[in-house]
Amino acid sequence: MTQLSHSFSTSHSNSTNAKAKPLVAFAHLGCEKNRVDTEHMLGLLAEAGYGITRSQSDANVVVINTCSFIQEAREESVRTLVELADQGKELIIAGCLAQHFQEELLQALPEAKAIVGTGDYQHIVQVLQKVERGQRVNQVSKTPRFVGDETLPRFRTTGKAVAYLKVAEGCDYRCAFCIIPKLRGDQRSRPIESIVAEANQLAKEGVKELILISQITTNYGLDLYGKPRLADLLSALGDVDIPWIRVHYAYPTGLTPEVLKAFRDTRNVLPYLDLPLQHSHPHILQLMNRPWQSDVNSCLLQRIRDDLPDAIIRTSFIVGFPGETESHFDHLASFLETQRFDHVGVFTFSAEEGTKAANLPNQIPSEIAQARKDKLISLQQPIAAFLNSTWIGKTVDVLVEKHNSETGEMIGRCSRFAPEVDGEVFVNANKDELDAEIGSMIPALITGSDLYDLTAEMVGARSMVDAMRLSS
Repeated sequence: MTQLSHSFSTSHSNSTNAKAKPLVAFAHLGCEKNRVDTEHMLGLLAEAGYGITRSQSDANVVVINTCSFIQEAREESVRTLVELADQGKELIIAGCLAQHFQEELLQALPEAKAIVGTGDYQHIVQVLQKVERGQRVNQVSKTPRFVGDETLPRFRTTGKAVAYLKVAEGCDYRCAFCIIPKLRGDQRSRPIESIVAEANQLAKEGVKELILISQITTNYGLDLYGKPRLADLLSALGDVDIPWIRVHYAYPTGLTPEVLKAFRDTRNVLPYLDLPLQHSHPHILQLMNRPWQSDVNSCLLQRIRDDLPDAIIRTSFIVGFPGETESHFDHLASFLETQRFDHVGVFTFSAEEGTKAANLPNQIPSEIAQARKDKLISLQQPIAAFLNSTWIGKTVDVLVEKHNSETGEMIGRCSRFAPEVDGEVFVNANKDELDAEIGSMIPALITGSDLYDLTAEMVGARSMVDAMRLSS
């Protein structure tokens, strides 16, 4: 569980009614799309004069924004709910678990005073007001249709320098293993003008890295404009005063020459591609109901690399999918070794009730799936270590995110690493340089690497020439 950390005090002096209102804490679980929803709820409650606290023990009401993507996530959500209920807290259950189970949660947990669906978080103030009046509230739309925009209050929880921007909500695909469309509805994109307006707001707040998120970002705009318009969106964001724009959850079939040109030509768009491929074998992809991906082969990925030579590619794979034979797995292992991805996440198949894959024949025993996961990771590790080492000698921008008071190091990321999922850069400051502030970008010379992280030396104006000599 991640408890949100922010700068609200335990009561709002701006409102004469603040003392009469319950004190609210948040618990955030799940993906970054969920995080954005949490940030909107924080902003709405703060604007309405509610006191917000970091401490769940001090709060009268705790809002838990839950995840229900896979069984493990549901178990974490339920553990969190039970722990807080045992503390005697009044609970408001928001997010995917609320959308998934609805009335079951209200029946199972007397402490649950309200449930709020994935398309209903904009009503959090009205929900809490009803709870204050003693009502139990079911605020879950059967079909989620809402998507927040720049007009909705928001309090960010990721610090000053990094922000997530949701460009669309929901998904039109129906992958056999995935419950997301049931929990978040069909794709609904925001207009380009709305996204650019929010990006400009975030730039004024000092954001240095903006991460565009949706379920399938390469399909952005298809529902709104009749065709994907990610290229147009990226070009429009080129005028925003944010040095790094990163795109998450793209599909190679949507990385058209036009989109790759926008990646290449837009000054602040990073050549970082997050491609959740899930598998390589055409038969398994068919079983996964991903037929559009059967043509994703070495030729297409090479064409992407040719058009975007500096591309950093992250992907994810599922092993142990029903019907996956040793031959299918060997195909995947060979694909991984051949393609040499920079970053890889490997997951064992989780049979989710309500998905087609849960009822497929030839389910794979968990111990076999785990062994396949371990083998893929062992194959990827030397690849990741080598590709990390190729950055030694480069002088790169590093976004400073924290200081290590014990070692004196500054810890941050370069463009190679996305937050949370990739590595970090550990920067030693030169003796004649001052430590950079958290949230600032500094030039650093990469001096070492390991399996996941990089080490570097800070480069100042006086030492830039020496650093260039060292890197040559």
